[in-house]
Amino acid sequence: MGQPYEIVSVQRADPPPGVEGADWYSYVIAQGSNTINGCRQGNLNAVTIAVEEIVAQLNERRLGKRGRVNLVPTPKKKIEK
Repeated sequence: MGQPYEIVSVQRADPPPGVEGADWYSYVIAQGSNTINGCRQGNLNAVTIAVEEIVAQLNERRLGKRGRVNLVPTPKKKIEK
């Protein structure tokens, strides 16, 4: 299946260009040599929790949708009396 996504870092950062405000963090998520870089505003705990949720969703998506069954109804036999 390959490697799962994982958090590489979450660290304080300057606001993205054109955005005002304080308490910005940048984060890096990796899957092997692939990386996702992002920014999020909030305190360290809230940003870390949000990034953990992103990683969990990416890994669920990577594994496919489990528990879904494609049910095909079969024709019912008529009972003759």
